[in-house]
Amino acid sequence: MHILIAPNAFKGSLIATEVAEAINAGLYASSLNCTTHCLPIGDGGDGTADLLINHLGGSIKNITVQDAFGRNIETTYGIVDDGSTAIIEMANAAGIRLLQPEELNPMQASTFGVGQVIKAALNEGVKKIIIGMGGSATVDGGAGMLQALGIQFLNADGIAIKVNPESLLQLQNVDNSQLDHRLLDTEIIVLCDVRNSLLGPDGAAAVFGPQKGATPQQVIKLEEFLKKLSDVALAVTGRNMAEAPHSGTAGGAAAGLFAFLNAKLVDGASQFLELAGFTQRLQECQLVITGEGSIDEQTLQGKGPFAVAKAAKQKGIAVIGVAGKVPLQNSVLLGEYFNVLMPISNEPLMLAQAIPQTYQNLLRTGTAIGNMLALGPKTLPITANQNKL
Repeated sequence: MHILIAPNAFKGSLIATEVAEAINAGLYASSLNCTTHCLPIGDGGDGTADLLINHLGGSIKNITVQDAFGRNIETTYGIVDDGSTAIIEMANAAGIRLLQPEELNPMQASTFGVGQVIKAALNEGVKKIIIGMGGSATVDGGAGMLQALGIQFLNADGIAIKVNPESLLQLQNVDNSQLDHRLLDTEIIVLCDVRNSLLGPDGAAAVFGPQKGATPQQVIKLEEFLKKLSDVALAVTGRNMAEAPHSGTAGGAAAGLFAFLNAKLVDGASQFLELAGFTQRLQECQLVITGEGSIDEQTLQGKGPFAVAKAAKQKGIAVIGVAGKVPLQNSVLLGEYFNVLMPISNEPLMLAQAIPQTYQNLLRTGTAIGNMLALGPKTLPITANQNKL
């Protein structure tokens, strides 16, 4: 049996590569006679770009940029496709993981440093830029990035404003005459890890503002700013940020790039699988194992394991999903894509206790899966065309 291991990260504990390694080691510790291939996945969230660079055999570039609060930091981005494409991780410059919890303040945070990375990529001569947008500490609608690329945000007196949501509440107009002209000939693809809208109760401010440190009053101000930015962008560019698909991604940064840079906003998980050659790997396997920290019906809203399971089921390949948490009750919707869902813990634990044991639990679960499959093909529901099992 050849098994494809394609998990997402277990947030807060292991990156996707470590998850795949643990499951793989567990399978080989079992009594199952098998071969495996590890293809750790991302869905546009934190870590996606690094995985893509690795899958595509890219080179790493080092650069000094500003973090979300204007402090210089060292970061990286990747170059692939013989120098024609750059892959950028937003979280490497403006990520929430770069900050201490007490520092979080989306009213003052900016994506300016991400724009600096884009500019550096343009200096390398690339014609395509792929950006993983997840994990940001910002709700600035991409204004910081756009300022770094030449756009000025103006108040009622025509004076340029400091680019953070607190100051941008004064926004009245935008001057894009100095936008870096190279962007006109550059394809920009944004890998989005959420489907939230820019505005409203499911929008960037309401849903993600509190996760980034916003108080209830600040959420109201962030919503006001994003609405104002959307109105100005529509007047200047003719593009409606608020109606763009995935417009709430990264505090509205995806929508800002859509409006001002004509960026393509795409489902991060599906695009990742396409870029990483997932379809080819599917053709070689008889079983897929995927997973992430939690699998529930929200997983079906574009998360990485759903994209993996959907692609596998279209090929008639069985799918096992492993997670730290799975639903207590059987889900008909999840059952359409996952043949088996397995929680990795073997005893009740608080989250703080469970996280340090994630690798060991995945290792043990991988061994259990292998031993179960070694009992025979009837241990797992398999469609008729999977006779190699």
